[in-house]
Amino acid sequence: MSGGATWQSVARPPVRTSLPRASLALAARWWTRLLREPAGLTAALVQPALWLVLFGNLFARGTVVRGTSYMAFMTAGVVVMTVLNGSLSGGVEILFDRESGLLQRLLAMPISSLSIVVSRALFVVLLSAAQVTMIVCAAALLGVRLATGVPGLLVVLGIGVLFGVGVTALSMAMAFALRGHSQFFGVTSFIGLPLVFVSNALVPLDQMPSWLASLAAVNPMTYAIGAVRTLVLQGFLWGPVLSTAAFLAAFDAAMLALAVGAMRWMTLRGGAGLD
Repeated sequence: MSGGATWQSVARPPVRTSLPRASLALAARWWTRLLREPAGLTAALVQPALWLVLFGNLFARGTVVRGTSYMAFMTAGVVVMTVLNGSLSGGVEILFDRESGLLQRLLAMPISSLSIVVSRALFVVLLSAAQVTMIVCAAALLGVRLATGVPGLLVVLGIGVLFGVGVTALSMAMAFALRGHSQFFGVTSFIGLPLVFVSNALVPLDQMPSWLASLAAVNPMTYAIGAVRTLVLQGFLWGPVLSTAAFLAAFDAAMLALAVGAMRWMTLRGGAGLD
């Protein structure tokens, strides 16, 4: 150029990937990994139906349920128990990513950090939806019929998704906050079984001791089971179902905020990798 001026290259910041696109791309990574492990995929789909058979026959003689069979009563409990177990372990892959250093690289990429949380929740709830479908099919083979039919199954899946998102977000918050796998598995093992027994998964609330029923009344799992059980046994009673959906949506919002807060706290203290 005239006047001795020279061009200088200016580094442009990388284009930021949108939240939906980044979330779908990261979720595809989890699915690719699962599909490469056919034994793990088969176990994930078959085990919940096995629970229905085992628990249904184990507790059938000792638990009296008015107006229906115990197997039909138990179906809703197994549905939500399956979502709980899958979602509680949903954060463990974050610990593996921290250990390998991949999480640090993801946080440095031009994507929203929220996409890391959303992608994992998306993967877990889709896998849980497949498991729930298997449970309902197994229940049908055992003589259990949904009072709401196929449309009811879609609503059951929706309730499972709402519950699963919140529990997965809680699991991820622990994965961001805790220092390693031993702590993570210790905490999830400690809270997993109590959440099941302090709920109406195995027995009706009116057959519990009063103090246990009081605890079950504040357990999100109880609300999810109640809505699913209504759809299985009674039909479309929209009042209880919609109130449960609203409660679970608020639970999801609180747990997602907790997960994002835990991730930011981890980043600030430089803990994106494990020692």
